[in-house]
Amino acid sequence: MNDVKTQSIGFLIFEGFPMACLTSMIEPLRAANEISEQVAFSWSLVAETMAKLRSSAGISFEPDVLLSDLARPDYLFLLSPPRAQFANSKAGFAALRALARHGAVLGGVSGGVFPLVRSGVMAGHAVSVHWCYDAAFRSEFPEVQASDRVIEVSSRRYTASGAAAGFDLSLRLIETRLGADVATEVACWFQHPLMRGEGVQQSIPTYRSATTDATLPPVVAKAVAIFAAHLDCAISVAEVADGVGVSPRQIERSFKKATGQSPSHYYRALRMKAAKQLVMYSKDSMAQIALQVGYGSTTPMVRHYREAFGLTPQEDRRRINLYRVLDNTPVPSV
Repeated sequence: MNDVKTQSIGFLIFEGFPMACLTSMIEPLRAANEISEQVAFSWSLVAETMAKLRSSAGISFEPDVLLSDLARPDYLFLLSPPRAQFANSKAGFAALRALARHGAVLGGVSGGVFPLVRSGVMAGHAVSVHWCYDAAFRSEFPEVQASDRVIEVSSRRYTASGAAAGFDLSLRLIETRLGADVATEVACWFQHPLMRGEGVQQSIPTYRSATTDATLPPVVAKAVAIFAAHLDCAISVAEVADGVGVSPRQIERSFKKATGQSPSHYYRALRMKAAKQLVMYSKDSMAQIALQVGYGSTTPMVRHYREAFGLTPQEDRRRINLYRVLDNTPVPSV
């Protein structure tokens, strides 16, 4: 194989970044170098300061280079929890915008899409958002197109929903640089069954069931999609049944069989999961959160939240903030 120019990839990390995303992207690149017997890819850890940063797994990493000193890489991917912030936002965002102007491909994986979008470089681009961050992302960035696809690639902007998607994104880089044969061999090294590209939707766990949304019967899957599209404005089971083209009784029977619960309870669970995202990852007030998950007031939302999670949203937010203060690690991190 002919030698190729080394592509440089920077990983901009923040405190609490998801370690699985970092290793899922670096390991296939390392394997590609070994298989091709050349240094097709190089990588470095980038940070705002040279202080060690602790990952989601509690393992500390030492940056290789300051963001302010970073020579233009071919790619720069942000890895962080959703609420990550630059100590100096003005300088951090300016550095990202400067890299974009000079031709670097910018991207974010998992929670890393949050600071990426805050920098202003994603205007006009769709963003792959992990399903567990979707409500918080849409709340903070209503003007940005949030995508449920595992990967979004558009005009020098790459985003991936999580660690497995980050692996797929690295396979894409490998295939583009070294060809499909090398990418396939890398995938086989790690027993990765296939490379998911653009257009593939994320799998979402089915509430209280050992399945994902992709394995639901068609009638139930269509109903779930309608419920999910109406988290902020309540919709009745009869309206959903009409949208699917079946009777309310058939919807009831199908949901019971597939999920073990009624469609109304399933719908409430979806709204509560969205509320929990907003409690964890946004600064919205309880009244704002209630409106965003389809409640006219906070009282019924708080009651249903306590029934679902064992504590009120206010208590949950205090607990989460205390955890962050004590351990400096946001949860969860995917």
